[in-house]
Parts: sequence; C-alpha cells; structure tokens
Amino acid sequence: MNRPPARLSNFRADVLQNTYLGQLCSSKQLFRDRYEICKVLGRGGFGITFLARDRRLPGNPLCVIKQLCPKVQDPAALKKARQRFEQEAKTLSKLGSHSQIPQLLDYFEVDGDFYLVQEYIRGCTLNKEVRRSGLFSEGHVKEFLLEFLPLLKYVHQNQVIHRDIKPPNLLRCEDDGRLVLIDFGAVKERIIGIEHSSIRTSTQFVGTVGFAPPEQLSMRPLFSSDVYALGMTCLYLLTGKAPLEFEYEFTTGEVRWRNLVRVSDHFAKVLGKMLRISPRDRYQSAEEVLRAIELEPYLDRLLPCLTNQRPASVLPSSASNFQGYVPPLIRTAIAIREWQERLQARRELQAAIEQFSSEG
Repeated sequence: MNRPPARLSNFRADVLQNTYLGQLCSSKQLFRDRYEICKVLGRGGFGITFLARDRRLPGNPLCVIKQLCPKVQDPAALKKARQRFEQEAKTLSKLGSHSQIPQLLDYFEVDGDFYLVQEYIRGCTLNKEVRRSGLFSEGHVKEFLLEFLPLLKYVHQNQVIHRDIKPPNLLRCEDDGRLVLIDFGAVKERIIGIEHSSIRTSTQFVGTVGFAPPEQLSMRPLFSSDVYALGMTCLYLLTGKAPLEFEYEFTTGEVRWRNLVRVSDHFAKVLGKMLRISPRDRYQSAEEVLRAIELEPYLDRLLPCLTNQRPASVLPSSASNFQGYVPPLIRTAIAIREWQERLQARRELQAAIEQFSSEG
C-alpha cells in the first residue's frame, strides 16, 4: 500500500491508513465491485466523505460516498439505526429531485456502517468564494437570499430541518452557476442519535457551533433554526468573520454586528430578526424572510399607507367641500391624501436644502 503524501493533513493520513475505504484510495480494487475511491473529501464527527468514480456507468462519472458510523453494538439498536437510515435515505432521495440538492444515487449498509452515494457537484463553496473574490455587497447578499430562500422553503415543506446551513455547505456549481445545498445534518442526527438514545449527550449535537442557535444546541431544532443559521451565513458573506469571531451581548446573547456592516435600515432589520436568540422573535419560515426582502423596493410607495398615527386635524380641510356628514371612509381617504402631500412637500424642501448647501 502506498504511503500517503506528506502534504496530506493529519486527519486525511489517518483516514487513508485506518479505514477500509481510505486504504482503497488510488488502488485498483473497487468498493462493492463498483466504486473506485479517489480521495478523502472530509471528515466530521459522524463519518467520512470520499470522492469516487462509478465504474459501472458509462463515462465513469464522479460521485460522493458518505460513510456514516453509528458505532452501535447492541443488535436492537443496530436494527433501529438501520430502519432510520432507510427512512432518512428515502427522504433524501425525495429532496434530491430538486435541482439545487444533490441527487441520491444509492444507499446501503456494510458491516454496521451506512453509506450514501450522491451526485458530485463540481464547484466552489461560498466560504472559498469569499476568500478568492472578497466580501459580498448588500446587493450580492440579497441576490443570494432570493436564490436560496425558495430552496429552503422547499426543504421545510418536506418537513426537513437542514441543521447545518453555513458557507461550506453552499456550493456554486461550475457547470451552470446554480446554488446547491449539501450535507444534510438531519439525516446524520436521526441515525447517529441511536447510540445514546436514552441519554442525550453533547456529542449528539449535529450542526456547527456559532451558526446553530441555542435551541438547536439543546437538541430542539426548529424550522427557524435554519433561518438563524442563514442569517449568520449572511454576516459571514458581509464581513468574512466566522460566528465565534463576533462579540455577543452579555445579557441577551445577541450577536453584535451592526457596527461591522453597512447595509440599508430595512435590510438591517431583516438580518436582525433572522438572528434573534429567542425563536419566537425570529422569522418563523423562509417564506417570511423572502416576503420581507421582496417588499423593500415598494416601501417608499407603501410607507404613507402604513402609518398608525391619525392626522392632527380631526376633520381635514378638504372635507369642508362636503356638506354635513362626511362618511368615515372618505375622511380617511382625505387624511391619507393630505398626509402624502405634506410628506412630499417635506421631501422637496429637504432636497432643496441639500442642493443649496452643496452649491454654497
């Protein structure tokens, strides 16, 4: 067996030496008489991901093999893990019908370990994009959200909480430019949770510290937990800072970010609500966030109609054209019209003052 090159990181060298699939890397031996293991892509607390080629298909296309290691010895627990694995694999297969989620190609069990074979998406993750091209502007982040939020809505409509939304799990496909969501933590949590199902321990947490909100750390994730992680992803795109690099309010736990980014007041309010520590104060769904962002271009026209303050005059001067009783609907319409006229007059006056100051 060839020794791993010195340039490999320690964890990759360990995987190559101490795992069966790692030992198959760069060899002619096929896994399950089908998959040629090319290299290690990554390793987390719940398994290892490999890049492979499917030698049974024309063109020998690349694919991704994810090995999930539940580490259960009890036969009953293994049986339960197997049932959950099959259930979650079917869910992942259904989600994979969406163009922005890698397609599930196969799933199977070998010696108590579970394997998912998925479509390989060639592309660049958003964290690498930031390192290569620089920080995102507010407009760029909004474009990202308008592209991603319908996908997140689709995932939630299928009763799945992703649990690990972060820049490394968001991939820009090189072939067609689409944004792809990878590495569903929900599947891993359902399978790995078997190991200590009677005692919930911190080792069961699925997600990334900093991107995951408190309720997810407490093993009670909600759909809005993905909204929080998406908000932290936006902060990374705007600042280049990982969540643990921010300062936090001592009493509330809210992240301090307003002094680090320059965004419009409306978008700042949207981000602020996405990042609320309390789930009830946060946007409850991807659809709510999408609606708030899509509303912004129309705010100037809607603002006069959104005021809760009654006009100073109980009966507007325009109502004097009416003899006697004025219907409430007409009174309201007249008040709104006059309020709009006063607002426009103030704007014109402010513009004139600014022009005079610049000329002076």
